[in-house]
Amino acid sequence: MTQTRLFGLWLVLGSVLMILAIIVYWDNVGTAYFSLHTSFSRPHPLEPLPTPGQGAERELASDVGEVLEQLLGAGPKREAAVSGKPTEAPPPPASGRPALGNLEESVRGYDWSTHEAQQSPDPDGRQAERRSALRDLCANASFVFPSKERSFDDIPNYELNHLIVDDRHGVIYCYVPKVACTNWKRVMIVLSESLLDRGAPYRDPLDIPREYVHNSSTHLTFNKFWRRYGRFSRHLMKVKLKKYTKFLFVRDPFVRLISAFRSKFELENEEFYRKFAIPMLRMYSNHTSLPASVRDAFSAGLKVSFSNFIQYLLDPHTEKLAPFNEHWRQVHRLCHPCQIDYDFVGKLETLDQDAAQLLRLLKVDKLLHFPPSYRNRTASSWEEDWFAQIPLAWRRQLYKLYEADFVLFGYPKPENLLRD
Repeated sequence: MTQTRLFGLWLVLGSVLMILAIIVYWDNVGTAYFSLHTSFSRPHPLEPLPTPGQGAERELASDVGEVLEQLLGAGPKREAAVSGKPTEAPPPPASGRPALGNLEESVRGYDWSTHEAQQSPDPDGRQAERRSALRDLCANASFVFPSKERSFDDIPNYELNHLIVDDRHGVIYCYVPKVACTNWKRVMIVLSESLLDRGAPYRDPLDIPREYVHNSSTHLTFNKFWRRYGRFSRHLMKVKLKKYTKFLFVRDPFVRLISAFRSKFELENEEFYRKFAIPMLRMYSNHTSLPASVRDAFSAGLKVSFSNFIQYLLDPHTEKLAPFNEHWRQVHRLCHPCQIDYDFVGKLETLDQDAAQLLRLLKVDKLLHFPPSYRNRTASSWEEDWFAQIPLAWRRQLYKLYEADFVLFGYPKPENLLRD
């Protein structure tokens, strides 16, 4: 009897572990249906005839699609009712506006003053041009970059973690680090009411403390759909992509790299020091003995140089170990613009104008205002100063690495940095 009970116990434990393994596997690979895909997979011209089982599954998927369409047809607010409960924030600091030292304020570029956005003579026309250029380039067979030709179904779930969903207003935002994403995340929290302050949703984006903004549990993102909706998660994503307003904000790729370097390696950041700075200093500066903490390293004058950072990006071994960190990963790898048809493409260079236009488009301009947070800076002067000590061959390699972002989002090739 005892042996039988032990056998039953082991059987139950084994089943639980198997289920957990399947969930983890699916969460990583997406809806690949256990078949192999490459990043350049294309639809096949001919498909095999479906077996009776496959036909039933397609009918089931069709029925599910109709149910999902009906569910969303009543409007985004109805979907919000089943999207989950908001998170109660811990007691916040005295103010959501951080008290920054001179160095951090200089690096991050905060500007908490209010100012009116200058209006473009034809903002709608400018948006139409950006979206049209993006669509044409994605359809242009002669313009090729890795992962361009894959379908939305080929994108694994873990690569969809930058798509934040607001079911209350029918909005999907793909956030790009170093492109005002902190404040756009704040806006999404206010719109979705996903974070509570003493039982009530936040109403002013600037009241939301920075540490809560970047907490992944605060936001509903596409990569979480599998745990919530199971096998129908990818279909539900497609329904939302079809019905919701989708937007992203981009920035000159080289200036974004400079901004990422400054905020992660010129400021004391323990996580980035341990994970990135120590390997860079060992590999590219020949330091064998390094302090355990970033504070001790800075005190000893041990900092990653911009040249070290560029070497790291160009090193072919870097991405063999792990994909680029999100702060310097290419925008097309974060937001998949050739698989997702964005309704609005904003730029940091025209942030105030684009933010005001987008909030009007979403019909929430009376509800909130986008917080002014970045001083105007001249991208060309940044590039020339920062790249002055970078060898020409490295600059050209770096451009090839980020060329797709330059071309897709209409940023001119920095000829002044790439010619002799």
